[in-house]
Amino acid sequence: MQEIVRYILSFLLYGNEEAAAMVGYTDDPALWDNYSLIILPNGHLGDKWVYPQLSAPHRDGKFISLDIVYNTAFFISRAEELLNNKRDRHGRFLAKYSILGQNNNLLIPLIDEYSRFLIKALQHVCDEAEVPCTIKLPEQGFSHVWLTHDVDTLERYRHLRGAIGGIMRGQLKDVLQAWTNIYDDPAFTFPWIIKADQEIKNKFRSSDEEQIQCDSVYFFKFTGGRGHDYPQYRLHGRDCTTLIRMLSQSGALHGWHSSYYGIDGHKAKEVKRETIINYRLHRSHFLRCSIEDMQRLVDVGVTDDFSMGFPDMAGFRLQTTRPVRWINPQTMQLTHLTLHPLTAMDCTLSDYMSLNEDEAFYLCQQLIEKIRKHHGEIVLLWHNHIFAEPGYHKSLYHSLLDLI
Repeated sequence: MQEIVRYILSFLLYGNEEAAAMVGYTDDPALWDNYSLIILPNGHLGDKWVYPQLSAPHRDGKFISLDIVYNTAFFISRAEELLNNKRDRHGRFLAKYSILGQNNNLLIPLIDEYSRFLIKALQHVCDEAEVPCTIKLPEQGFSHVWLTHDVDTLERYRHLRGAIGGIMRGQLKDVLQAWTNIYDDPAFTFPWIIKADQEIKNKFRSSDEEQIQCDSVYFFKFTGGRGHDYPQYRLHGRDCTTLIRMLSQSGALHGWHSSYYGIDGHKAKEVKRETIINYRLHRSHFLRCSIEDMQRLVDVGVTDDFSMGFPDMAGFRLQTTRPVRWINPQTMQLTHLTLHPLTAMDCTLSDYMSLNEDEAFYLCQQLIEKIRKHHGEIVLLWHNHIFAEPGYHKSLYHSLLDLI
């Protein structure tokens, strides 16, 4: 438990270990003189998960009564999913089931606000006691920009079912063109995506924001292609190999898009042996990832997960804009798995929230401003096939890249 407490205090203080050592998490009066600032525990961390108090923290002398350590652990561990068994038809825990969505808190990263409160409180008590303190508020800006794309379908017409469907809809010419050249398949929008992503990377490199790292990541399926995993493409097939080569030349990364039907340990080990994808970077298909699945990710050596967003509502599911190590809420183990908060997904905006382009842009703008304020990271998810469909996603994506 002490390891978890130390990690959370360090995380809240942006990795400043010297400042974290000045903060005590104890209700033992005999230890209070050892620290400049005390966070009083509510007694539930490591004992029994309960819903946290969401009131604003306040300081009384050297004491903070709201247990912001417990609240942080609650959200980054996804402990709420142990307390609430509601799931949608896909087995997902939605925003509308969460206290975050119900209380309209998804647009406010509470944990990052806790960080600002804690930093200011520590500065004040150190000033009052004339004790040197190195902690300061983070500079505004982005720590990382992740432009991520799930390759749910590689092409529209170059597999049997898609070709038959196109012919039945009277699109024989389009089908024949796609069969002749994959670049003529409407779902193969990757050249356009690569160019759009490369433009923002070049802008970062040529500006004062050069220190900001910007990466593109493409997540590839490794499944049997049944049910909601359909269609499946062959990772070692000609079309996928062509795409992998394009991505490698552009400097893009690639990762593992695990099955809709969960993360089987045996299949995970098969993915690990595949050299064509990087199994250490992961996103669950349909954003469907249970706590048990996440532990399986840990067990097979996945280091970075990009599934942490609600499918039905954009916002801060983990209540932070920053990457954070996952705490297993069942075993209370601090794992090596880093969770990257998902900022926005294309179909969340248009299909689930039914926003028009202006509304979608305004919502994303609000989220991005919060990320900038707290020096967090942006994680966008736009599927390759959605750029070929009617709607606003192509222009919205361009607008968001310009905004960033």
